[in-house]
Amino acid sequence: MITTAKRLETVQEYYFSRKLKEVRQLASEGKPIINMGIGSPDMAPHSSVIEAIQNAMFDDKAHEYQSYQGLPELRQGFANFYKNQFDVNLDFNLEMLPLMGSKEGIMHISLAFLNAGDEVLIPNPGYPTYASVTELIQAKSVYYDLKEDNNWQPEFEALEKTDLSKVKLMWVCYPHMPTGANGTLKLYKKLIDFGKKHDILIVNDNPYSFVLNDNPISILQVEGAKEIALELNSLSKTFNMAGWRVGMVLGNSKFIDAILKVKSNMDSGMFYGIQKGAIEALKLGKEWFESQNEIYTKRRNLIFQLAEKLGCTFDKNSVGLFVWAKLPAGIQSEEFIDNLLYEKHLFITPGTIFGSNGSGYIRFSLCVKEENILEAIKRFKS
Repeated sequence: MITTAKRLETVQEYYFSRKLKEVRQLASEGKPIINMGIGSPDMAPHSSVIEAIQNAMFDDKAHEYQSYQGLPELRQGFANFYKNQFDVNLDFNLEMLPLMGSKEGIMHISLAFLNAGDEVLIPNPGYPTYASVTELIQAKSVYYDLKEDNNWQPEFEALEKTDLSKVKLMWVCYPHMPTGANGTLKLYKKLIDFGKKHDILIVNDNPYSFVLNDNPISILQVEGAKEIALELNSLSKTFNMAGWRVGMVLGNSKFIDAILKVKSNMDSGMFYGIQKGAIEALKLGKEWFESQNEIYTKRRNLIFQLAEKLGCTFDKNSVGLFVWAKLPAGIQSEEFIDNLLYEKHLFITPGTIFGSNGSGYIRFSLCVKEENILEAIKRFKS
């Protein structure tokens, strides 16, 4: 009998993959489902981005295999973007690598740097993929606490008391997903110092910097960061290109070369037209971000109203694409959202899928049209 690899015993099907089957089934039965769970932008990219991919179809090179490192002008676009937005200087030939979405980068980085038995510091709460990828490659997940009373930042004193001898890599994500807590240069400096002290690769996953955030920053702004840190970024949320699958990893050439060894054995380059569209997206500036955030601000204010209807509390100063809300004491988040799904036909994400410190919280996505949020609010009127 053919059996699956033992590594599959360490992970489950991704929560949203599993739960959305249930949501789709309810919708197929005629239930008026409003999906507030998924952070998939529902707005289109800028018209210049769409025109760029359309026009690219007529280029001689459009349908050939592409370079594993992407078009030079795409890498230059990444470099210009980081210089203009973060004042970070990057060598476009050596210090960046285009990715088919930053989620791919989590796997590539893990394969490039981790051996079986190596330990990985993973935020609790945090993006579930950090842990699932770690387990798939037979490394060990070591969770570090993020808590509301510490503004969802690492407790460095507690980390210093931990046995770090086998830790090779630490995942961080600011602006933080799912809580919306923002990073600071002071926090990034602590992370870089911590990484250098213990010889731990720090990887900042940074796809939410420009969503409802007046102070976008990068960990690479910290002096000496390239010695010990990588940063992942993505066009998915910033430019409404989630389905295009365009991301990047940035850092020193030694790290990038290691990741390229993995990537070049796993795909045959990013589609030419998508690269051309990404180049145009990276040229967009202040007006684009302002127009997107005007829409998200209106949606977030309505989500605040809905959260209040549910008896939740939340931080109005959080940033990013989600609203992280605390349920009334004693209410279990998974049971609560299942009741909402079946009684009110609303799908909201339970905080527990992000880790044990997400217990008692729920997460709303802002990728929901205003009229749908208003309809959700209406369902709670007596």
